[in-house]
Amino acid sequence: MEHRHVGRTGLRVSRIGLGTLTWARDTGEREAADLLKTFWEAGGTLVDTADVYADGGAEYLLGRLMADLVPRRDLVIATKAGGVPDPDRRFDCSRGHLLAALDASLERLGTDHVDLWQIHAYDPVTPLEETLQAVDTAVSSGRARYAGVVGFCGWQLAKAAAWQLAAPGERTRLAGTQMEYSLLQRGVEREVLPAALDLGIGLLPSSPLGRGVLTGKYRDGTPPDSRGASEHLAPFVAPYLDDTAARIVDAVAIAADGLAVTPLQVALAWVRDRPGVAAPIVGARTARQLGEILSVESLSLPDEICRALDDVSAPVHRYPDHDWSTL
Repeated sequence: MEHRHVGRTGLRVSRIGLGTLTWARDTGEREAADLLKTFWEAGGTLVDTADVYADGGAEYLLGRLMADLVPRRDLVIATKAGGVPDPDRRFDCSRGHLLAALDASLERLGTDHVDLWQIHAYDPVTPLEETLQAVDTAVSSGRARYAGVVGFCGWQLAKAAAWQLAAPGERTRLAGTQMEYSLLQRGVEREVLPAALDLGIGLLPSSPLGRGVLTGKYRDGTPPDSRGASEHLAPFVAPYLDDTAARIVDAVAIAADGLAVTPLQVALAWVRDRPGVAAPIVGARTARQLGEILSVESLSLPDEICRALDDVSAPVHRYPDHDWSTL
């Protein structure tokens, strides 16, 4: 598998990342082991997790697999901190919480450092400079090699990145930002992606297959073994089962037929090769599904297919997002 730098940093990752959102909840240890081994054998390195996935269970499971199955040195481990199980305050990005959470993550993962430590959300009640001080402490102490953010909108990302760049050598520049990005969700193209490109931050797209809808499996209903049929994941899939999404999925299916590949491969190749993208983060339930995902490595979409998909999925950009010179 090819590797890419994450933004303008020295961090290199496989251009497809493996997500662990369902590990230790819907995905058991045996299935997770099959997924990680398949990913590793294909040359994959980036494994993305979080301290809140299965209340820490995903990190703990990944740690066990690194101890017994795949060498730690062969993986780029990315985790997140800042999420809290409090309905009144979903995120706590205070310095105290973040650093304590990082220590707990390291213990569960069974390692002395993570390669990419990500702030899981923008916390409006904690001063941003306090949050970023935790990032600097994590990196300067060696507990994290690189840092990034998750779910920051355009101005939040620009503010955080500019603050870090204002003191080169003293503060840690942000390497990556993780945001949902797919043919069904191109909102990051308005402000987040332009900011990331300008500031040298790599984009790690989550849900690059439109929460599974771009695979085409929902075209004729909801398969009983799909996430859309799961009680706790059905609301996650539902927003992408409307008429607009159906038109885009149909276009992806037509492109796939013409190229003799699958809709999954077309959708993933499109987002993987968008400007500014470092590595889409994919989830899979089985090693067979992951094998199909990894087979996209050999696929590059023709320019005319990319243009057609761009057109059918184009988001509406109006004032002030639109280029003022054309108004």
